[in-house]
Amino acid sequence: MRSIYDLSEEDFKKYLEDMGEKPFRARQLMEWIYRHKISSFDEITNMKKTFVEQLKKDFVIDSLECVTMQKSSDGTRKFLFRLADGNLIESVLMNNDYGYSICVTTQVGCNMGCVFCASGMKKKLRNLNTSEIVLQLMTAERLAEVKITHIVIMGIGEPFDNYENVTRFMKIVNHPLGLEIGARHITVSTSGLVPKIKEFADFDLQVNLAISLHAPNGTIRSEIMQVNKAYPIDELIEAIKYYIAKTNRRVTIEYILLRDINDSREQANELADLLHGMNVYVNLIPYNEVLEKPYKRSTKESMQAFFDQLKKRRINVQLRREQGGDIDAACGQLRSKQMKKEENN
Repeated sequence: MRSIYDLSEEDFKKYLEDMGEKPFRARQLMEWIYRHKISSFDEITNMKKTFVEQLKKDFVIDSLECVTMQKSSDGTRKFLFRLADGNLIESVLMNNDYGYSICVTTQVGCNMGCVFCASGMKKKLRNLNTSEIVLQLMTAERLAEVKITHIVIMGIGEPFDNYENVTRFMKIVNHPLGLEIGARHITVSTSGLVPKIKEFADFDLQVNLAISLHAPNGTIRSEIMQVNKAYPIDELIEAIKYYIAKTNRRVTIEYILLRDINDSREQANELADLLHGMNVYVNLIPYNEVLEKPYKRSTKESMQAFFDQLKKRRINVQLRREQGGDIDAACGQLRSKQMKKEENN
């Protein structure tokens, strides 16, 4: 049976049309689900009983099981959720100066093959349904007793490899009768699926786009990110330029600093050359080391030198503030630990 959280307003209207019901009931349904947060269709009081009974036959109001919640000393919370089919996913809730933000997962496992990443240690089993992404946010809000105001879609998996469900999720959480999170408070990150970046240029919400670049040239990028073999860095840069020209929106460039791999002053210059003249913002990210991986975090001196060189080259850049460093911070770590534990029992 389909989850009620899978439906956008457009989906509700199509369902109602097929049922012979008035389209305005779509907004009524969204208000009950997301404003009143009903746990049973019987709580709906302004619709015919026969229609409510039909809803009960066609949909389920489901939930996520929270297996573990880790809390950092800085207030960051990491959730391990179990899906209805038994699979595990992660979400991270962060307390920022501007409010609470959540990082959501879009796939069970990941096939992108980024060699430094814990998420890719377990291959993709399937895409998440829209409802399974929506429920990460709703469950985290309920368990932490907070109001989430910002979303980053860069947890386990490649969001643009699950494009339809991810874009429907954005529409639901942005809707004024959904979770009412502003489009400019939503960021989606891709490792570089060029055709989807171009398609996303026509998406009708002003959502922020981030690109996981992590290398200043194609040679290094192919060594650490398998996606570069399918969509080389030159094609990726052209797709970013296309997106910027079409939307007039700035793109964030995510760059994890790996010791002796991509963090030299010369590589900072190379990155500045690559991005010269583009409306981009570079987010330098300290690496969260993964036990099973040989890669190490750049030294503080190297990170600062890389940052300084980009600033000198007039590239908009920030060095990301670390959060959750005293818990299983790297994406996929908590899930991998739980899976090993369950396999050994």
